[in-house]
Amino acid sequence: MAGITNIGFRTLCREQGGGLFVSEMITSRALVERVPLTFQMIRFGPHESPRSIQLYGVDPAIIGKAARMIAEEDLADHIDLNFGCPVPKVTRRGGGSALPYKRNLLRAILREAVAGAGPLPVTMKMRMGIDEDHLTYVEAGRTAVEEGLAAVALHARTARQHYGGTAHWDAIKRLKDAVPEVPVLGNGDIWSADDALRMVAETGCDGVVIGRGCLGRPWLFRDLDLAFEGSPERTRPTLGEVGAMMLRHAELLCEVIGSERHGLADFRKHVGWYLKGFVVGAETRRALTSVTTLSEMAERVAELDAGQPWPDQADGPRGKSGERSKVSLPHNWLDDPDDMTIPGAGAEDPTSGG
Repeated sequence: MAGITNIGFRTLCREQGGGLFVSEMITSRALVERVPLTFQMIRFGPHESPRSIQLYGVDPAIIGKAARMIAEEDLADHIDLNFGCPVPKVTRRGGGSALPYKRNLLRAILREAVAGAGPLPVTMKMRMGIDEDHLTYVEAGRTAVEEGLAAVALHARTARQHYGGTAHWDAIKRLKDAVPEVPVLGNGDIWSADDALRMVAETGCDGVVIGRGCLGRPWLFRDLDLAFEGSPERTRPTLGEVGAMMLRHAELLCEVIGSERHGLADFRKHVGWYLKGFVVGAETRRALTSVTTLSEMAERVAELDAGQPWPDQADGPRGKSGERSKVSLPHNWLDDPDDMTIPGAGAEDPTSGG
């Protein structure tokens, strides 16, 4: 969710419902080296609590330093380690969903993170493995328990699946059975609150992690609150109500970024997600992605067919999908799962997050 879960979007989601809202993924090296962009990415609002930082890295020592820095400088209240990212620029450097295959390196990273974090809880998110022939999630889950992590989350896809195909919820159940000592959170193909209820019922997981399901649907967190409280009520906004949410989101981004032009430029990628399924002409969509001021944005939103009801086709997947023919990995990465060699210095780009 790099480029999505900034302070503006987290604020919007918090306004809708409860939950633990995590920062964009940042690299441990960039944090330790105090790269200014990284510190912008881990800003939190005055009312954000608990504050959660999503950390990525491949070097146990650097991860340990980053965790210690977060704890000692009170940068956050919780650290989530990302071993689930399938993006080629991450996996080809041995990070994200590629790393758990190196089981000893994974253990060393978890140990250093927990030691550095001190009193702060450390959790991790992972995938099932690199592909169907290299599944790692059960062993990685056991390692997490042994090294003192507070919880584990599983996106029930392999790295090769990327965001395509169907999430294998049965893997979440197997992980829950394998690590009863800690909460297990499920992730994958949760597009509605009813999907979340079904996942919990089928797998026995202790909670859910929302990723692409909230793209253009920040009210999903309200629905989740209602669903887990036993209420059948669900949010089915009209196009006018969706437009009002779009404007609120754009206002928050402009406030956070400090510029209407740049805030609205950042908002462009959200337009298609909000309007998915609604009958909105191409010209109107283009107009909404080319505005440069909030007043112009408000004018374009006011032109939408406010009474248009929520369409059935608005539900379901959002964001890029599709499987990969193979996973980009470092040379000879699969030769020895016990190899402790730390990927080279270029494995963590110090200038960006995920």
